[in-house]
Amino acid sequence: MDSDVDIAPPLRERGDGDRASPPRHDGPDRVDGLGTAVRVASHSLIAGVPVVVLGGAALMWGPDVTAALDHRAVAAWRTVFTAIVIQGVPFLLLGTLVSAAISAFVPARVFTRLLPSNPALAVPVAGAAGAVLPGCECASVPVAGSLMRRGVTPAAALAFLLSAPAINPIVLVATYVAFPGNPGMVAARLIASLLTSVAMGWLWLRAGREEWLRLPKGPTGHTPGAGRAEEFRVSLQHDFLHAGGFLVVGAAAAATFNVAVPHSVLRLFSDSPWLSVALLGLLAVLLAVCSEADAFVAASLTGFSPTARLAFMVVGPMVDLKLIALQSGTFGRAFALRFSSATWVTAMLCSALVGWWLL
Repeated sequence: MDSDVDIAPPLRERGDGDRASPPRHDGPDRVDGLGTAVRVASHSLIAGVPVVVLGGAALMWGPDVTAALDHRAVAAWRTVFTAIVIQGVPFLLLGTLVSAAISAFVPARVFTRLLPSNPALAVPVAGAAGAVLPGCECASVPVAGSLMRRGVTPAAALAFLLSAPAINPIVLVATYVAFPGNPGMVAARLIASLLTSVAMGWLWLRAGREEWLRLPKGPTGHTPGAGRAEEFRVSLQHDFLHAGGFLVVGAAAAATFNVAVPHSVLRLFSDSPWLSVALLGLLAVLLAVCSEADAFVAASLTGFSPTARLAFMVVGPMVDLKLIALQSGTFGRAFALRFSSATWVTAMLCSALVGWWLL
């Protein structure tokens, strides 16, 4: 008997032309490819039209724009803007370094030990502690934000925010140099600034509302699984980039006012003692001079009374355009408007009172 016969149909070897291929679905694939091409073309068109328009405008009006940039007013604006930014960035960096160090390396229990548990007592202690930070208002905002993230009561952190740029040793020494032979001006600046910061801290305890204050977001330090150096880097990057943008906005606003308002207008108010105080208090907000340099600006305003120049130095480190912009970005616009307005009024009252007493 023959051996078993394979009854399966013989397999035919396939040639190259007979190789098996996956099922074809040309219809849907072609539709998807066409849609992708349309989207890419539309996005390219949307992105390219502004470039073409701006390029054409630059070719047509480029010479006129260049001539306008060479105008003395525009050149003065550029000078003032650059000066404010260059003046503020080093101290902003200092503040963010301190803020990052607090966030990454300082345990929260340190603040609970240093500050009294009673918020009303913590406010003056925090205000007096502002003397240890050698920086301007650009530096105090990120540090105050870091303190709030670490659990410090907002009233104490706000008192520190106001006092730090106004009563630190660098500012007081600069004031003494700017007003030689007049130690009373240094004492008046110290007392009026400290009174303002403490009064604002207590005012926030009394009348402040939680919904007005947006607690600053960002790294809070001591993230599980992360090293201290990495926490420091992340916190520094977040605070510096966030606050730096608002510093630029404030500097642009201050430079615009400095160029747009004629100096002859300012002289109209110097003859009235009370109008001069109000004017220099407003001028401090608009000029946004760094606290390390504002004493020299105040000393140059010889046509104004000593009390008016004191108001300029007390208000400036606490309320100015770049500081309002920094506070808006860190704590929210609603807080910045309310807090800055109340601080300006309080600083003016304290300046007038201390100036009447000492000057």
